[in-house]
Amino acid sequence: MKKIVSLFSVLIMFVSIHCGGNVSDDKTVLVSVPNDPTVSFRVWFKVGSQNDPPGKEGLANITASMLTDAATKQNSYEQILDKLYPLAASYSASTSVEMTVITGRTHKDNLKEYFPLYTQAILEPAFKQNDLDRIKSQVSNYLENVLRYASDEELGKAVLYNEIFAGTPYGHIDAGLIESVKSINLDDVRSFYQEHYTKDNFVVGVGGGFEDALVRQLKDQLAVLPAGKTNKVLPPAPKSINGMEVVIVEKDAAATALSMGFPIDILRGSKEWYALAIANSWLGEHRNSSSHLYQVIREERGLNYGDYSYIENFPNGGRRNMPPQNVSRRQQIFEIWIRPVPNDARHFALRAALREFKALVENGMTQENFDLTRHFLKKYVLHYAPTTMERLGYALDDRFYNIDGSHLGKFRKMMDEITLADVNAAIKKHWQYGNMKIVIITNEAAKMKDALVNNTPSPINYTSPKPDNILAEDKEIISFPLDIKQESVKIVPVAELFMK
Repeated sequence: MKKIVSLFSVLIMFVSIHCGGNVSDDKTVLVSVPNDPTVSFRVWFKVGSQNDPPGKEGLANITASMLTDAATKQNSYEQILDKLYPLAASYSASTSVEMTVITGRTHKDNLKEYFPLYTQAILEPAFKQNDLDRIKSQVSNYLENVLRYASDEELGKAVLYNEIFAGTPYGHIDAGLIESVKSINLDDVRSFYQEHYTKDNFVVGVGGGFEDALVRQLKDQLAVLPAGKTNKVLPPAPKSINGMEVVIVEKDAAATALSMGFPIDILRGSKEWYALAIANSWLGEHRNSSSHLYQVIREERGLNYGDYSYIENFPNGGRRNMPPQNVSRRQQIFEIWIRPVPNDARHFALRAALREFKALVENGMTQENFDLTRHFLKKYVLHYAPTTMERLGYALDDRFYNIDGSHLGKFRKMMDEITLADVNAAIKKHWQYGNMKIVIITNEAAKMKDALVNNTPSPINYTSPKPDNILAEDKEIISFPLDIKQESVKIVPVAELFMK
């Protein structure tokens, strides 16, 4: 049965890519699926953590939570949960750097009961102190405990992004900073809501088996929001990276997490982006066991769990298989993620990953690998958005990136048009090896720093025999030169992260 459902979802996706189904105007994005018994909502407000005032980092995220995880003027939070439960429905908010999206989904038969709850959350939040206290406590716990001590993957990514975008509006994670979150009060939330949740600052997204009258009703209700200016925040201008700049997060960790990357000036929609997507998929497609880094580090050497690379923001990678929607941004980074690696193999794994990346940058892809990867991606992209809600998310992202038509449809089309020369040109233009931020979450940080700056050989020991070709390659990896200077390495205790 599961296989039948999956095949049906892929078929729906295939039809949507080739036959359209997305209708939109300046304020509306619609994905009509008449046979879908549910209706999906995504109302996108053009505001995010880049709009957090200095000293109030995390305010955008908390304000969004005060809409969807708190009381309205009509119902307490507990009453809302009680009313949603028998409907088997929900709504929630997601905040990223540039987007806040209020998401909801319900069965068509329950629209009469569900719709007022959803719109009241956006239009009539109660802004009660007990809700704010609860939400702030949850965010603080995430920053102080969960992110620092329970998710080294997300910890490494968070530190990497903070380092790359330091001093810019992108320079703090969406959840904010610990001291800033503690300082946020109800007046801050009300002011932020009044400034950014305006009738000039949103796009309505509706998908599924809806009627036109529902779309008109939603737009009419949201039109009562106050007028306001569209938020203008300049794209970030990250500082240049000079050589290998390393941050070692000192933590009593049983294994090491490695994150590394640099800014790239390319966004989805351009032919170059799809060319680079082919190179990235071959190098380290998320959750793809056939990708190159995965084969070299995990399959051939058994060193860890995951070895992936990204050309777009990919939060919460440990909990998802496919790229997320509605985390769009005007500035992306290229990123490699390697974890968890045994502490005694951390230096070797870092060298192995960088050695493979350097070879790709210098030599490009081969015709054989190019052909295999583009054929794979043309089919694989069909799995990116099997549900109406996900298709609606992509449709909103198409609006963000000003893509004519559908990104997913264009993705498949480009796989037939892009050549090996296009891919290798994109690699040369957008990727480089010499200047990179590297974040290492590990124990014995001083020992690791000493090994890095002295280019100390990093021998590797296996628990099972390896083929001669692997052992021969290991000899090169063990002494692969990493030009890391003493002054380019800093050690940060984990307890000092995300303070202010």
